[in-house]
Parts: sequence; C-alpha cells; structure tokens
Amino acid sequence: MATDCEGCRSGKPLDFDFSMAFQPIFDIAASRVWGYEALIRGTAGEGAYAILSKVSDEQRYRFDQACRVKALELAARLFPRGQNTRLSINFLPNAVYEPAACLRATLIAARRHDFPLESLMFEFTENEEIVDTGHLQNILTEYRRQGFITALDDFGAGYAGLTLLADFQPDLIKLDMKLIRGIEVSRPRQIIVATIATAARELGIQVLAEGVETEDEFTVLKAAGITLFQGYWFAKPAFEALPPIDMSVRATHRADRSRVA
Repeated sequence: MATDCEGCRSGKPLDFDFSMAFQPIFDIAASRVWGYEALIRGTAGEGAYAILSKVSDEQRYRFDQACRVKALELAARLFPRGQNTRLSINFLPNAVYEPAACLRATLIAARRHDFPLESLMFEFTENEEIVDTGHLQNILTEYRRQGFITALDDFGAGYAGLTLLADFQPDLIKLDMKLIRGIEVSRPRQIIVATIATAARELGIQVLAEGVETEDEFTVLKAAGITLFQGYWFAKPAFEALPPIDMSVRATHRADRSRVA
C-alpha cells in the first residue's frame, strides 16, 4: 500500500536536505514545559528561509511530509519519555492534498518511533487567503479524529484573524508577536489581547503567546489570563536539541503565587 498521497507521488523529489531546531512552550500554571515547536533549519543550522526558498511548487507536498517525519524522528530521540510533551509541527493547508492520505507517512513515523498521537499538535497558518474553506474543515476534522491537537498560528496577523476563528475553532490559538511587542505600553494592545483571551475561553480554546521577549510583556499577558508562553525570554530555539528554560521565569511565577497566597 502506498504511504503517500497523489500530490507527493506526482511531485518533484526533494533535492536538498534539512533539519530542525526546537523551541519550548512553557506552561506557567503547571510550571513545566508543555511542548516544543519544531522549526525548519538547514543541516548546518541555517535559518528557515535558507531552506524554504529552495522549495518549488512541485515539491511542496513532499516537503510537507518530509518535515513531519523529520520532526517526529528528532523528537522521539530528544523528548523525555512519559511526560506527555507535545510536539508542534507547522503546515500549510494548501500543502495537504487529501487529509487522510497525507497523514499516512506521519502515522507510520509515529508508530515506528512509539510517539503518542495525542502529543502531536499541528499549527496551520495562511500567508495566503484560504479560498477553499471546506478543504480546511476536512483537514481539521480528520486531524481531530486521529487525536491530534490543532492550532491557529500567527493569530492577529495577515489572514489569521477573527473571521477565520469564527469559521474554524481549533484547540489552540497562538497570538502573533506583532500584537505582543510593546504591549506593556500600549493600552489598545492590552485591550485587544484581553478581549481575545476572554473570547477564546468562551469558545473553549487555549491561548498561547508567542514571541515573548521581555518580563514586562510576560507580566501583562499573564494578567490577561494567558498561561502558555513561547519566546526568547524563556528560551531561544536549539538546533537538534532541547534548550533549557530560564529558571528565573519559574522563580518569578512562584514568587507571584506566594504573594497572592
């Protein structure tokens, strides 16, 4: 039986190699690493653009599949066992030919490496407008049927906005860093983020703040009720490794809780 979809079989083979870096997602409510996002890198640690710029239209299906397999292989080797650490993988909905068929290689890789499906999170982001909303809905339905977590990346930027959220309710939304940057001195940003957080809770959706770089940003976001964080203030991505979390983050959170108590 074929392990890939028609889009992969008819596409152009990849003529380059790549690897991954990992950046932690920290849960301040549980004071632990919630998961790691897999980020594309060159084999010598080059940035994502160095690889993405090589991907032709005829290779996008194969590249999407190869990214999933590579992320799973590395995560299975690096992640601590038995701690329900999530692996977050990015994908473009337009690079999914047919949801069930395009998952075959992912499922095979997960079984091969004994990686739990419920620990997989797929982030979808659209730099281009989603025209076929039915296709995206089919993808989310199939991913949830498999037990995956679904996430809307870059929320608040480009086409990843309120209309998309009204049409599709993922398990998690990631606030774009442009909304977060300078939030400690921007009342409009504070109001917008607090409103999004409230709406998400009403919809049963978790909120993750990405691109957090300062303690002031963290403090404002935490006050809005956000508990999942990702950004340089916690840890920078590490090439083919899991970076340590800045212990001062945990200390700050513990101190805050002791004052409240």
